[in-house]
Amino acid sequence: VQLVESGGGVAQPGGSLRLSCAASGRSFVGYGLGWFRQAPGKEREVVAAITWSGDSTYYRDSVKGRFTVSRDNAKNTVYLQMNSLKPEDTAVYYCAADQSPIEGWETKYYYRGMEIWGTGTLVTVSS
Repeated sequence: VQLVESGGGVAQPGGSLRLSCAASGRSFVGYGLGWFRQAPGKEREVVAAITWSGDSTYYRDSVKGRFTVSRDNAKNTVYLQMNSLKPEDTAVYYCAADQSPIEGWETKYYYRGMEIWGTGTLVTVSS
């Protein structure tokens, strides 16, 4: 079972990047897919998540209106479109899959961890 992220890199403040995460190795029917990030010296935090059906999404407050999470179940892929990037968005971004409700992922991660993780992709926002 694998989650493989791609699309990280360097962007200027105000710029955009699009992350992709390809899932493989098992059926992900019923799994929420989403993104966490971890900045140097900080705790890992959930950024955005989307349900299996795609009819519900979750965003942390600091990225609302700037980031968009989407998924293509035919390709077993989840995306994170990041616009209006800020230096504080600099972090390693991790893809995650879990069957628990996406609204509870922050708590789920803290107390029990997520079911499946990717290895991460670095996003650096700097002028």
